[in-house]
Amino acid sequence: MTGSGKTGLGVVLLEEVLLSGVPVFVIDPKGDMGNLLLTFPALSGTDFEPWVSEREAKRQGLDRAGFAQSTADLWREGLANWGVGPERIGKLRQTVDFTLYTPGSEAGVPLNIIGSLQAPERTDDIEAVRDEVEGFVSSLLALVGIEGDAISSREHILLANLIEHAWRGGSDLDLASLLSQVQEPPLRKLGVIDLETFFPRKDRLNLALRLNGLLASPAFGSWMTGPALDIERMLYTAERRPRAAIVSLAHLTEEERHFVVTLILSKLVTWMRGQPGSDDLRVLVYMDEVFGFVPPTKAPPSKKPILTILKQARAFGVGMVLATQNPVDIDYKALSNAGTWMVGRLQTERDKARLLDGLMSAGGTTGVHEIEAVISGLGKRQFVHHSTKATAQQVFQTRWAMAYLRGPMTRDEISRLTADAPERTSADSEPAVAAGQTLAPVTAPGTPVWYLHPAADWSALPGTVPGGTQLEAAIAVRVNLLYDDERAGLRHTEEWEAVFWPLAESLSGEAAVAIDYDDRDLVREPPSGATYTRPEAPIDKTAYFSDAGRVIRDHLYRSRTVEILRNTELGLYSRVGEPREEFESRCRRAADEGEDAAAAKLRERYARRIERAQEMLARAQDRLEELRVDQSTRRTDELVSGAGTLLTALLGGRRNARSLASGLRRAASKRSQTRRTSQRRQTAEHKVEAKQSDLADLEDELADALLDLDDEWEDKAQAIEAFEVGLEKTDIDVAEPILVWIPVG
Repeated sequence: MTGSGKTGLGVVLLEEVLLSGVPVFVIDPKGDMGNLLLTFPALSGTDFEPWVSEREAKRQGLDRAGFAQSTADLWREGLANWGVGPERIGKLRQTVDFTLYTPGSEAGVPLNIIGSLQAPERTDDIEAVRDEVEGFVSSLLALVGIEGDAISSREHILLANLIEHAWRGGSDLDLASLLSQVQEPPLRKLGVIDLETFFPRKDRLNLALRLNGLLASPAFGSWMTGPALDIERMLYTAERRPRAAIVSLAHLTEEERHFVVTLILSKLVTWMRGQPGSDDLRVLVYMDEVFGFVPPTKAPPSKKPILTILKQARAFGVGMVLATQNPVDIDYKALSNAGTWMVGRLQTERDKARLLDGLMSAGGTTGVHEIEAVISGLGKRQFVHHSTKATAQQVFQTRWAMAYLRGPMTRDEISRLTADAPERTSADSEPAVAAGQTLAPVTAPGTPVWYLHPAADWSALPGTVPGGTQLEAAIAVRVNLLYDDERAGLRHTEEWEAVFWPLAESLSGEAAVAIDYDDRDLVREPPSGATYTRPEAPIDKTAYFSDAGRVIRDHLYRSRTVEILRNTELGLYSRVGEPREEFESRCRRAADEGEDAAAAKLRERYARRIERAQEMLARAQDRLEELRVDQSTRRTDELVSGAGTLLTALLGGRRNARSLASGLRRAASKRSQTRRTSQRRQTAEHKVEAKQSDLADLEDELADALLDLDDEWEDKAQAIEAFEVGLEKTDIDVAEPILVWIPVG
């Protein structure tokens, strides 16, 4: 609702986006957003004085200077409370180029919104081209009071076909040439019906007269002055500084506002679809009041590009912020595509109900109904933040704006604010060639044309002269390469840029020079006083540029490889750029691990055999010990028995003679047993020695096997060889070739 601080929130949001280096495109139906230019790093009263209200000064009993000083003090204190100092304001002014456009008026920077129907750089995206054509034609017909439906309106169908025919042929148009073609179309049929049957000459003349009324009107002249409607130039300076392009519509009628919004957003959609995809914010589109531009029941021309941006833009890094006091007047398709909501106070229950319905349709069901209870109690500059990805709501207060929020500006104030803007005297819309400059040769339709930035280093091309004005044509191609090898686990990407220069009648991949360039090396504008050397190459033919892509692809397929190292014994491959020493270390670690595992298995296998040999040796040693004890016992018995027999012989007697003979026989028997025991002991000793030898042989065999294993894995660790991975044609992604004019003198 009014007074909630919505405009202040928008200004603060835009300030932060711009400070982050992202350009913004602001559509301002009410005339408030020109306040973004009212930033004063010094925060002095003299800076504020031209912009404060004299009536408010008198009401407070101050003169203008005194009131300006009090306002400056208020701003300094308010910013200081939020930790914002003059240096941050200065950074914003230094970082961003602010331009306040006033289409249809020369109060600010006029915008040549229809004076030149310049063909898009890319015409291969048919859907984008047709959307832009549809938006332009619908808006143009609305200006002359014709409700032109894209399907049933003859006027719409004829104008759309004429513009598309010219653009696809690489030709620009202006309103005068379009009017001429309405009378004498370069078409024989529309669809399958003859042109004169579908739209007779007399009826076409009536349409031409109505369009001529626009051209003849003095008030309409301002619509065809000023810089051309070029999205890239409106978002970035030649030095790639971000711009804040603020398009003020407060001075226009309702029909004219729809006309401007439709043309701008349709042009933006075409530009957007020509950008690569991005997860980062590339540009923010901000619309200060969307009421009436995307209504729930009607379909004004502005509705389609707004819905297209809401549905598709995030994939291209384009964000859109819509502000409104009336959620009930916005189409559900717009509400359901909004992922982030900042909700201030709302007056009516109807608006609250529509808001909740929109939040539900956007998928943010968590905590939605809690918002209803919070909204009514919000103070000024307080908002509820809701995200479809968040689980909870958050109430926040906007910081103090760096810009002086003085409200809508009058035309005189806008003129004063933009008096020194260089774009006011821009010759973008003038077809004349600057003094000393020649017209560039015609380039194939749809081919992007760039100029080398004076600071770009393309010294790899001999003969170039940085900052020169004599230009020669070159073709630049950016290529993305994918090296893919499943066995090696390789998926390596490279970006490669090449330039064909000088251009020959036929292109050769070997002649392309590798140039490491980026978008900062290229600019849209030719140097002042540029003259062109017309190449023999057919740069006006689309096939010539198509050949450049094919030639580069074939050349890279044949010649481009990436070298890595591999060890097939270990199944290892190096990474791209990995030093040989690191790969050798990886192979060594892998070989050590492999050797350890193999040695463990070998020891396990030998352990069972060694254990059995040790058991057999132990049994043999036990048997030998038994025989040693037995031999010792028998030798003792033999000695005792021999001593007894000798004693009997000495004592003598016939009776004892028989005992002596018997003792001698026993002694002989014992000697015999002792000798047999000794022989068994010797056999046992030999067996122990044999078992010991067997055990030693097993241990030596294990040691030899471990040495062989070490040699084997050492050889595997050193089995490293170079290996080249080539490209498949499907892995070579060639971007659209561009024409670059290079200074040579």
